[in-house]
Amino acid sequence: MTVALMWEARAAEGRGEELLAWVRTRELAGAPVRREHFRAHGDRVLVITWWDAAPDADLPELPEPAPDLVTRAVHRWRFESAD
Repeated sequence: MTVALMWEARAAEGRGEELLAWVRTRELAGAPVRREHFRAHGDRVLVITWWDAAPDADLPELPEPAPDLVTRAVHRWRFESAD
């Protein structure tokens, strides 16, 4: 089964590129099948990782950035394939 983990954060004012660079350097304790990085208006950064795993598997997650780099706690979601 495919499980997708989504990690989304909003950077502090004007620090979106810095947050994107920071998240790109974060290593995970395992290798996902796929990993993509996105950015959006408002200095938001989104990372999606895809895993070949059970829906309730213990999967490595990206950490919280330093508090001064973001405006709020990271939002995280877990999805399983519907196909």
